[in-house]
Amino acid sequence: MELRHLEYFVAVAEERHFTRAAERLMVSQSGLSASVRSLERELGARLFVRSTRSVELTGAGRALLTEANRTLSCVRAAREAVAAVQGLLRGSLAVGTEQCLVGVHVPALLARFRSAHPQVEIRLRQAGSAGLAEDVQAGRLDLAFVSLAGPVPDGVRLLPLECEPMVLLCHPDHPLAGEERVAWAKLAGEPFVDFHGDWGARGVTDRAFAAAGVERRVDLEVNDVHTLLDLVGHGLGVAVVPRHFRAKEQAAALRAVPLDGDQHLWQVSVALPDEDRTAPAARELLSYLDLPRRAAASTPGK
Repeated sequence: MELRHLEYFVAVAEERHFTRAAERLMVSQSGLSASVRSLERELGARLFVRSTRSVELTGAGRALLTEANRTLSCVRAAREAVAAVQGLLRGSLAVGTEQCLVGVHVPALLARFRSAHPQVEIRLRQAGSAGLAEDVQAGRLDLAFVSLAGPVPDGVRLLPLECEPMVLLCHPDHPLAGEERVAWAKLAGEPFVDFHGDWGARGVTDRAFAAAGVERRVDLEVNDVHTLLDLVGHGLGVAVVPRHFRAKEQAAALRAVPLDGDQHLWQVSVALPDEDRTAPAARELLSYLDLPRRAAASTPGK
């Protein structure tokens, strides 16, 4: 099995299109198609269901994609490890981050890294923490800055950065705006604005309400912090968010009310693959962080 065949397969799987994958790899479409067919013959299984508009992974294709990403990640790490021994740092660094995290200023961190290592190509993906952790597991990302409220994927470790409590954000005319502190049970029946399910803050909030035995109604789901603040500012719902959100300009007119108990914390961490799969460029980036002297967490909230 040739590495080139795996690279071509991954490109088609991610693009869901042979032409776009060929353009991305700067190869001929016929050559790419021939490589995929060769891989299918070698494995004795169809990897894609093809149509005139797109391609979809088969069950065998989905199984291969995880291992192909892992294999290519290990190969890249091996090449970069040899370069590091020779005093070089080159190749690429794929970083993921959720929006508006505390404990790390990602743009400044990446700028510092690029200034020191201009020969390393930096790629950045912004998404929810659950998806980013899966990308680290699969080898699509070298590391990610996340807030995980659920199980950590196998083969992924967390280095904690910072944590803070959640607060209630509401319109200043809301009946709870004048409270000094609000119990979770008092929020039953309120219309909520919240993030999609793979965001760390959403996971913390869901678990807090479940622990309190309170059902809630999420009317408005968003994938952007500023949209959430705008919706709350227009009185369309309340939100439970990490405390530092109250310092944002769009939250200036909103009321931030502390919530009962401090056990429901929003934890920001660096998600990394197992030690032996961590790329040299990722190790170098970590050296720029003031990491707490704590052992890597295996599960948030422990």
